[in-house]
Amino acid sequence: MTDTIVALASGRPPAAIAVVRVSGPGAHAALAALAGADLPPPRYAVLRRLTDPRDGSRLDDALVLRFAAPASATGEDVAELHLHGGSAVVAGVIAALTVQPGVRLARPGEFTRRSFASGRLDLAQVEGLADLIAAETAAQRGQALALAGGALSRVAESWRERCLDILAEAEAALDFAEDESDVAARLAQATQASLAGMADALDALLADAGRAARLRDGLTIVVSGPPNVGKSSLVNALARRDAAIVTPLPGTTRDAIEVPIDLDGVAAVLVDTAGLRDTDDPIEAQGIRRARARAADADLVLVVSDAAPPVSTDNVASLTVITKHDLGTVAPPTAVHVSALSGHGMAELRDRLARWAAQAVRPGEAALLGHTRHREAFSIAATTLRGAAATDDDVLRAEQLRAAAHAFGSISGRVGVEDVLDRIFARFCIGK
Repeated sequence: MTDTIVALASGRPPAAIAVVRVSGPGAHAALAALAGADLPPPRYAVLRRLTDPRDGSRLDDALVLRFAAPASATGEDVAELHLHGGSAVVAGVIAALTVQPGVRLARPGEFTRRSFASGRLDLAQVEGLADLIAAETAAQRGQALALAGGALSRVAESWRERCLDILAEAEAALDFAEDESDVAARLAQATQASLAGMADALDALLADAGRAARLRDGLTIVVSGPPNVGKSSLVNALARRDAAIVTPLPGTTRDAIEVPIDLDGVAAVLVDTAGLRDTDDPIEAQGIRRARARAADADLVLVVSDAAPPVSTDNVASLTVITKHDLGTVAPPTAVHVSALSGHGMAELRDRLARWAAQAVRPGEAALLGHTRHREAFSIAATTLRGAAATDDDVLRAEQLRAAAHAFGSISGRVGVEDVLDRIFARFCIGK
């Protein structure tokens, strides 16, 4: 890396403070141009007056500090300027920095990409950091912190080491193949048993991957039922805001409306759908088809009715909600009886949804395979290990072991990830 990059690392002004980050071989020289040549020792913060080197005008009085390579977030020389958080202050400081030789504005995710390139972070940790920035609930935060802290990387590396150990044994069997065939046979038999056990363990891990994905992306709760039974009012009451349009007219909701909610630390998405009924309106009919499709793929369906019996669902977990309690409707014992208008029963409904969500994702337990890329890598490894366990060909077994080790290595970015780097780092903001 020859360029030195600069960007605002904190939120958009105006704010109480703003942090401008500089990274690269010219970071300390760029800081000295604004704060004076007498820079503080690395990792010491000092108050300095910043001046524009072009005309000597005062920019701000700021807290500045620097980090020397490789002991920095990016592995390069880094400088940070903690400014007053006004737009003019930030713009003036960045303009004064970018006129320095070799200094330019950073691209999205470029600081983190340099951390990856320098070995400060592996690729799975980078993805965890992106998840942490995007986390909206406590469960998502915990999952992201585990990934950013290297939990998945350590698991993948341990599997990779096991593959390499067995590969060494398999190659030893090749050496014994002619001279000591009985030794080779015993090694092959032990290797096949070990590989079958590893494949079974990976299958169990992959079977739990759906929970990790739901924890990261949020559970889907579809609100379904006939027109005018209070579905949109129920969604608004659960979301505690007017997210869906409510009118006395049937068929108001034509398309699915998604509303994110937090169920005691577990992310979920409420999906308000078109009322289920027979209709000649082609637009409403299309909305009803979409409503049925969303319900079929949901984690939970809230079957809403203003009178028993409600519309039933097939092959999907459901909870019956009888609305309009203020109008005297009667609910079956297994249903939740609510009124979005008065608030009756809403606390009970939220509590039942939170208990269901906690059971569905078990947020206190490790859930590592939340990303499609990770699941695909582990799936490839499981398939190749299963094939290695089934074959009697020592050469083919060795090749499949190498393929499995390669798949595990792709988790941390050791091998074969050039095609995904741009997509991953593009998720970050400019200053990250």
